[in-house]
Formats: sequence, C-alpha cells, structure tokens
Amino acid sequence: MDLAVVWFILIAVLWIGYFCLEGFDFGVGMLLPILGKGKDAQDTERRKRVMLGTIGPHWDGNEVWLLTAGGATFAAFREWYATLFDGFYLALLLILVALIVRALGFEYRGKGETTGWRANWDKMIVFGSFLPALLWGVAFANIVRGTPLRIRENELGQGVEFAGNLLTLLNPHALLGGLTTLFLFLTHGAIFVALKTDGDIRHDARALAGKLGLVSAALAVAFLAWTNIETGNKIAAWVFTILAAIALVAGLLANKAGREGFAFLGTFLATLFAVGSLFLMLFPDVMPSTLDPAASLTTVRDGVGFYAANSDMTLQIMTVVAVIFTPVVIGYQAWTYWVFRRRLTTSHIPDVGPTRERVQA
Repeated sequence: MDLAVVWFILIAVLWIGYFCLEGFDFGVGMLLPILGKGKDAQDTERRKRVMLGTIGPHWDGNEVWLLTAGGATFAAFREWYATLFDGFYLALLLILVALIVRALGFEYRGKGETTGWRANWDKMIVFGSFLPALLWGVAFANIVRGTPLRIRENELGQGVEFAGNLLTLLNPHALLGGLTTLFLFLTHGAIFVALKTDGDIRHDARALAGKLGLVSAALAVAFLAWTNIETGNKIAAWVFTILAAIALVAGLLANKAGREGFAFLGTFLATLFAVGSLFLMLFPDVMPSTLDPAASLTTVRDGVGFYAANSDMTLQIMTVVAVIFTPVVIGYQAWTYWVFRRRLTTSHIPDVGPTRERVQA
C-alpha cells in the first residue's frame, strides 16, 4: 500500500478521534445555560460547575487530536494543507479564535468573585463551543463534496489554488453539514452529562438528549444521504452511513431506558461511522475540485488530479514516529478517563460565597 494512502487513513483516524472526543466537550459547553439552570442562584452555580467538572480533566487532552491531525496533514500532504488554509482561511481563523476564547472561559471563570464575571465567561464558553461545532461541519461538507480549485503556475512550479470565496463555502449542503455536526455534538454532550452526573441534572440531561437526538438523526440522514449521492454512491461509504444511523438509534433507545453507558457508546459510534463515511466518500482524493478534475488533490500517483503527498522519505520517517508515539498518546488519554470515571453531583460542590453584588445590596 502506498504510504500516501496509509497517511490518508491515519489522518482520517485522527479526525474521527477528535470529533468523537471533542464533540461531547462542545456539546457540554453549548448546553451550559440550559442544563445549568437550577432552582436558584446557588443551585444554578452548582449545576454549571458540575457540568464543567465532567469535562475539566479531558477537554485539553481531546484537543491534542486536532493539533496532531493538523500537523500530520502539513507533514504528509503539504499541498492539501496549503490549499485548505488558502480557501478556508476565514473559517479556520474563526474556529481558532473560538477555541482560544473557550479555553480562556474554562481557565478564568472561577477566578472572579462576582456573578457578572462568571456569566460573561459562561457566554464565552458557549460561543467557543457553538462556533466550531457548526463550522467544522461546514468545512468538511465542502471538502468532501468539492470546492472550486484551479491549477496555477508560479516561480516554484505548478500548484493548486482556491478559486472561490467565503460565500462559496456557505452553500445549502455545507450549512446542512454544519447543523448536523452541531446537533450531533449537542446530543453527544447531553448524554455525556447524563453519564457523568447524578440527581436532577442527570435526569434533565437524559430527557434533553432524547429530543436533541431526534433532530440529529433527521439531519444526519439527510446530510449523509445527500453527500453519498453527490460523491458517487460508494458502497463502503453507504455501509458506514447505515452503521452510523443504527448506532445513533441504538444510543437513543439506550438513553430512553436509562442506560447512559450504552447511550454514550451509541453516539460515540454514530460519530465515528459518520466521519468515517465522509472520508470514504472523499478517497482517493483529499480535496476534489468542482472546476477542473486535474486540479483535484489526490493520493493517487500518475492519475487524474494533482498528487498531494510529500516525499516518500518524509512519509517513512513520519510512519516510524507514529508507530512509536500513537500508542503512548492513546494510553495516557485512556488512563485519564479511567481515573476520572466517577459520577459528579451538586452535593460535591460547596456553596458559592457571597458575591460583591450581594454584599453591596
């Protein structure tokens, strides 16, 4: 097997890991003002801190998958990386800003003494979770279906450039993809909260997950079916699409029965198969062109399209590094999930001291 194909598979695995793990992080962040709403100010603060406590040990580790996927793309497919940032620059910049703002929200929310301080950082967490959840779906929908690319010549030789604009990316198919990832992550996050908590918040999360799951299922079926048809009805991609639908339905049924562990496994597998189906639709290209087939970036040597992989020596060195360090990364992350496996309840959260607003009153 060509090493370019091997690295296409590895990059797909990294993105699958990112969406499966960071997906519930985004969902918990977006649901903060909904599931975090309690009977009074004290109960509301406890519920929000419980929700943030469920992802506190994991969210920054989950983002390692994104960093690794980006680094692997740069090292294995420099033309793909360059063209992607050329055409998706504004969208990727917005995602980066949102992720930074979200991280600041996690770190600084508890450092202030006023309710206003915490409320403002809560908004940053919601914003920083919502925007990437939406824009990642928009980005991948465009990558898989194809974007306007053309061959260009410069002093370095022949290459590929993006020939569209931001409005090109905001087409109906891409927006449907964005809504699909948004609601899938909301469902994934609600089930994760139900899995990791107990008491009223657990029951509220489970009830909300059932409602969100129905919307997710409808959007996912429409988006994946549309994308399959647009990309040539590949059998393997359809198989993964069907498996994603089965996993999501099974997860929702488990959630209804109060089996949060199986419910979370269901949404996890649904995300895995859904993202896997997108990469199967994309292969052997890494970025198809809607203008000129010769401008499509591909993993196939001497075929139709522009071969996007780096040199064989680069790919060989990277393969050795990946074989050594990938098990280490998976091992330490699995260990963190095992260590922080217990449920949290509002009884674990101490009362919030009087805020400055209350003292002045």
